[in-house]
Amino acid sequence: MSDPTVKTSARPTDDEPIGALVHRLSEQIPELVRSELRLAQAELTEKGKRAGLGIGMFSAAGLLAFLGLSTLIATAVLVLALVLPAWAAALIVAVLLFAGAGVAALVGKKEVEQATPPAPERTIANVKEDVATVKGGHS
Repeated sequence: MSDPTVKTSARPTDDEPIGALVHRLSEQIPELVRSELRLAQAELTEKGKRAGLGIGMFSAAGLLAFLGLSTLIATAVLVLALVLPAWAAALIVAVLLFAGAGVAALVGKKEVEQATPPAPERTIANVKEDVATVKGGHS
């Protein structure tokens, strides 16, 4: 059991001098900053692990899709070679492939420009809340 006369709360009291409050705040801010940095590091580490696994899976899928597409392209050249000279069939397929590559590059560039960098969202929200509390706001 605790003694009701002993103050165990870290909350300020009405009779606590402002100097003591400022001193306590100056002692608590560095620990708060360190804990927020640890949270940000843990959050970014978790996001990095998930991104690495996802990138590896996309790489495997991309390789398999590339091999399948290569086979389809060879099939298209062979089909066109039934009605055209082989060189003309290959040229037509190559021009179509380069046009598709150009469109994909433009769309990809647009998507990269719109992408935002990964950020530790929980940590940012916590820091904003801490700043509001220090400034005298409420959470």
